[in-house]
Amino acid sequence: MQLAREGIATPQIQTVAEKEHRPVEFILERVADGRIVIPANINHKNLVPMGIGRELLTKINANIGNSAMSSCPQAEKRKLEQAVRYGADTVMDLSSGGDIDLIRSSIIAASPVPVGTVPVYEVVAKYGAEEFDGDVIVNTILSQAKQGVDYMTIHAGLLRRHVPAALKRVLGIVSRGGSLIARWMQRHDQENPFYTRFDDILNICLDYDVTLSLGDGLRPGCLADASDEAQFAELDTLGELVRRCRAAGVQAMVEGPGHVPFNEIEMNMKREREVCGDAPFYILGPVVIDCAPGYDHIVASIGGTAGAYYGAAMLCYVTPMEHLGLPEAEDVRSGVIAFRIAAHAADVALKKPGAVDRDNAIGRARALFDWEKQFDLALDPDRAREYRKRAIDASSVKPQHGNRFCTMCGPDFCSMRISSELKSGTKDE
Repeated sequence: MQLAREGIATPQIQTVAEKEHRPVEFILERVADGRIVIPANINHKNLVPMGIGRELLTKINANIGNSAMSSCPQAEKRKLEQAVRYGADTVMDLSSGGDIDLIRSSIIAASPVPVGTVPVYEVVAKYGAEEFDGDVIVNTILSQAKQGVDYMTIHAGLLRRHVPAALKRVLGIVSRGGSLIARWMQRHDQENPFYTRFDDILNICLDYDVTLSLGDGLRPGCLADASDEAQFAELDTLGELVRRCRAAGVQAMVEGPGHVPFNEIEMNMKREREVCGDAPFYILGPVVIDCAPGYDHIVASIGGTAGAYYGAAMLCYVTPMEHLGLPEAEDVRSGVIAFRIAAHAADVALKKPGAVDRDNAIGRARALFDWEKQFDLALDPDRAREYRKRAIDASSVKPQHGNRFCTMCGPDFCSMRISSELKSGTKDE
């Protein structure tokens, strides 16, 4: 987005402006000062550009990718298809085993949405947890940039001096990338190589227009660890790194906390905005209680709505498999829909341009008993059609009168049908 930062409207800027119901000048100004990022690697050829910023519609990310224990390129492509079909705005390939290069290249080739990665996973998978160094990191980032990765999470804000405070926690360091880097620093008695080689990383990102997602390696992993010394010490370093990104002409967003009590979400969102110069905030959940495994997509979407309402720009989804195992395609669907609901609820409450249009349209369709229109406007049309069919199949009274009732009330107790009669002054036959 170099031209955009120079105040020149590009096709990407125009596309984002149209999607967001905003003037081109609005998008240009905020890209230039770093309040909006448009992840768009010059080598991701089939990408449809999108913008991330708290004043835009709230975006959601879906994590996919294999583990060292399971999945394959075909399974990850199915997850990608599910994520995009049900409305993910970006996907992250978090693969940590097998042929990582092949999986990533197949995802990028098939994805119309921005693709993110966490380069340290590939570094450790290929070189081992102890053997890598700054050169390996820089070369891995360069390889991924050439491949077409649009944004990369790097845990450059986790410094040696932060680790002792993190190890006092109940769960310590729950970020995979953060824990791997903390162990490397301890074993090598050196500073974080993502931090010491940050200028080299910036040069690569500038050349390929890669957006940096400054990772929260010290995010809290349970409510007991939320909003502590370690989390906010890292956040201060992330604020420094945002300023370095902007000085270098590299787009940057900041990643935020994982497990946060509901009453602390507003404070966390506002603190990031102040410390990081209103850089787009990309948050995981937040997960607002710890005791609902199997339902964490619901728990986290509750926190996601509050996070977006108080200023987060993008929500990283959580699936029902969070804390339990690697999600499969149906888990991806459940997580994406839960977080689309969370994001949309916040956008409607904030009265963002165009946010409520869909809700108004489905309200009119319900008044007319236009079931197909209702399905088309639903966040998950397939599920709505499935439930409607299941209800009709199980009902002893089959719909008549143009399907002008549902099986909850039936024809005689349907309030909307009665209201229609009252409005028209005639009985609905």
